[in-house]
Parts: sequence; structure tokens; C-alpha cells
Amino acid sequence: MKIPGLGDIQGVMKQAQEMQQRMAKVQEELAAKTLTAESGGGMVNVTVTGKQQILNIKIDKELAKPDDVEILEDLIVAAVNKALEESQKLAQEEMKKATAGILPNIPGLTIPGF
Repeated sequence: MKIPGLGDIQGVMKQAQEMQQRMAKVQEELAAKTLTAESGGGMVNVTVTGKQQILNIKIDKELAKPDDVEILEDLIVAAVNKALEESQKLAQEEMKKATAGILPNIPGLTIPGF
């Protein structure tokens, strides 16, 4: 069935299904990818998945002093935010690849959840 201005509805539905399958695959792949970010010159390292889940936090023993708690807290927050930001960028790049040619290139278009 052809709809004026939209073309073949079956073709559109097939493209939508293909995009949905690609997006599901990308989500699986993102869960398996890890990124590590650091702060304090490597004194705090945070590892996250491509789906923004924290896997690990490593802290240099020099920071584990009662007098340095505020510095440690700040470095942890900085490393976590950096790792999550990198993870979000990775997710957006992978989703862009998965939807290439299917979704129009609309500036500012984001996929919910990514």
C-alpha cells in the first residue's frame, strides 16, 4: 500500500523493524564495552560500561587518609562524571551507526535512553 508522500508502507515497516533490531544489538554490545576515566592524575580511576553502569572504582592508597576525605570525594565525583560522559558519547556514536540511513539527520535528535 502506498501512501502519498510516504511511499510503500511495508518498506517503511521493514526499515523500522531493522532499526529496532540494530538498536537492540547495539544495546547488548554497549553493555559489554567498558571505559575507564581518571581524575587527580590517575589517583582515582572509574570503570563503567557503555550503558553507564559503574563496574569499578580504584583509589590510590595515598588518598585514603582521614584528612583528605573531601579531596577524595571530589576526585571520585570527577572521575565518575567523566566516565559516564564518555560512556554516553560512545552510546550516541554507536546508535548513530546503527541508525545510519534510516533516521533523518536532524541536529539535536537524540534517542531516549542514550
